[in-house]
Amino acid sequence: SFSMRFSVNLASKSVSKMTRFGICGNNGSQGHIASPVGRGQLPALPLRWPGFFGKTARNHRRIGVKHIHIIGIGTGNPEHVTIQAIKAMNAADVIFLPLKGAAKDELADVRREICQRYINRPGIRISEFEVPQRQTAERSYAQSVDAWHGEIADIYGELITGLPENASGAFLVWGDPSLYDSTIRIIERVRQQADRDFDYSVVPGITSIQALAASHKIPVNLVGKPIEITTGRRLAREGLQAPTTVVMLDGEQAFAKIDDPDAEIFWGAYLGTEDEIVRSGRLGDVAAEILTLRSAARQRHGWIMDIYLLRKGRDFEE
Repeated sequence: SFSMRFSVNLASKSVSKMTRFGICGNNGSQGHIASPVGRGQLPALPLRWPGFFGKTARNHRRIGVKHIHIIGIGTGNPEHVTIQAIKAMNAADVIFLPLKGAAKDELADVRREICQRYINRPGIRISEFEVPQRQTAERSYAQSVDAWHGEIADIYGELITGLPENASGAFLVWGDPSLYDSTIRIIERVRQQADRDFDYSVVPGITSIQALAASHKIPVNLVGKPIEITTGRRLAREGLQAPTTVVMLDGEQAFAKIDDPDAEIFWGAYLGTEDEIVRSGRLGDVAAEILTLRSAARQRHGWIMDIYLLRKGRDFEE
């Protein structure tokens, strides 16, 4: 059977890989080092191929053009922040930090703590800006979101215009920028404006789905079964369809209206933080408790971020 071991020299930052074919390191050497097990005299390949460890925050950029880093920072635990995210933060000249009113000061505080903990390059500036509230009166959901994004795009445009030539800025995005977050589409909206010349890159982050599954110690999917990721609004309208349904952005607690008491629910709020709350069980047994916990937590903090997974069936059931 094939076996492999790694050894790391922290002082020299070198890595050696030992296989039954021999030993190779990350110094690019093509020379063969004899295997200690005495088998196989094939030339060992270098462990570190060009670009093996991925893109850096710097090599995304076009020379002479402003650059924006869109950085996923996880669900509120500063330890969710990846090495790639830290490098991107330190590659920026300005960190743009959104403010969403006094009731959500804790969200800004988490971003400030992340900056304080991980920014180590002198001269990086923190620029705070107010995020407008979405107006819903006499508008459909789509109309209100579109208008809201337009307002935010105007603010982003001003922030980017204020950057010096060839400078870079960064937006720190809760969770992952690709999942139920609009920073990417708003940045694209800004780029469509005629006088905006900049490029951007995206750094993935730990999502609330991952944090929820980790806290409950469950896989997200059943074996061989699909999953659905949806919103509380759609769950209330369409009901529980998939074997596994992940529900986000549920201000209406749609799970309490699901007519399937034997479904399982795995719920979590403030995931990854000191205030994390999780509950799980048969939906008919725990729905009322979750409603009570959620209401009390929202009143205590002034805001809540929660997510849940609903499940029907078991692994290997046809």
